[in-house]
Amino acid sequence: MEQIVKPLLLWYDGHARVLPWREDNSPYRVWVSEIMLQQTRVEAVKPFFERFVRSLPDVQALAECPEDRLLKLWEGLGYYNRARNMQKAARIIVQEYGGEFPADYETLLSLPGIGHYTAGAIGSIAFGIRMPAVDGNVLRVLSRVKASHEDILRQSVKTAMEQEVQKIIPADRAGDFNQALIEVGAVVCVPNGRAKCKECPLAFCCQAKAQNIVEELPKKKAKKKRRMEDKTVLVLREGSRVAIRKRPSEGLLAGLYELPNLEGHLSEDEVLERIRGWGLSPIRILPLAGAKHIFSHVEWRMTGYAVSLEEAENMDQNGMFFIEAKETEAKYPIPAVFAAYAHYMDIILGQEKYEGR
Repeated sequence: MEQIVKPLLLWYDGHARVLPWREDNSPYRVWVSEIMLQQTRVEAVKPFFERFVRSLPDVQALAECPEDRLLKLWEGLGYYNRARNMQKAARIIVQEYGGEFPADYETLLSLPGIGHYTAGAIGSIAFGIRMPAVDGNVLRVLSRVKASHEDILRQSVKTAMEQEVQKIIPADRAGDFNQALIEVGAVVCVPNGRAKCKECPLAFCCQAKAQNIVEELPKKKAKKKRRMEDKTVLVLREGSRVAIRKRPSEGLLAGLYELPNLEGHLSEDEVLERIRGWGLSPIRILPLAGAKHIFSHVEWRMTGYAVSLEEAENMDQNGMFFIEAKETEAKYPIPAVFAAYAHYMDIILGQEKYEGR
């Protein structure tokens, strides 16, 4: 393991990607970027990061941000509890540490939403602390370098890898070393048979390459199958207004706003009956294309209907309220699961707002 340090840093000095969060290694920016990068691709994160730190430039601003605005800034990134935990941590930092990030690994680890990887990333990059930041990229690189057939999803395996990495982190370049390992995994030692071994600074000592088993590693236990759920999504319009409702404060997509939806794939007649049961008067109904959205443990298989309604005295009921469509785009955080139906509301959700800009 010791022999990977110098070649890795030399390679990083010449090949590190130019990324917005690397322009300033302040702990706040490192933290925001690392939380955003969990379960999200680098290219997708860039516009969200820029917008987020422009709107909430420091811990104090994040701590004081109203939840709806925070979730709107996060819209399109998914896993919204990441944003909520960030705010919980920000409030602790403001209340207990005067708004300054604690330059201590164990203290960082104690904050909501910060695990070993994130604490290691913030600690090493922002403060030069010699602690590892071992993510999926690093586990893949090290599994191949060592030709390890151990299951990288096991916590004991990850812990052992972290301990090995910590022993070789150079005191003067802890952050660069961690980022170099992650970078090699992100752009060179990539998964699914696409590893670029000819470009890899660790090819000279890679045991998987020597044994011609790169594509076999790393080993992972098969994941459980996702639960399938059928949904019928409704775009309910009264003139230029559309219906949305707030989801419960706990559970999937907690506290976000959504298009009204019903369990199962319902027929036009069944949908019309439900709408009339809500005290609303449908004028016409249009079937919409099907769509699907994959969460961590469940997959929604959706069908949809656009329904025009007559104006009534009490449109806002059954947890729904009608607002101007453009107001939802500006104010109300609606998760990307409904993106396939957003253009029927004449709005754009989340990441699509920034593509091509």
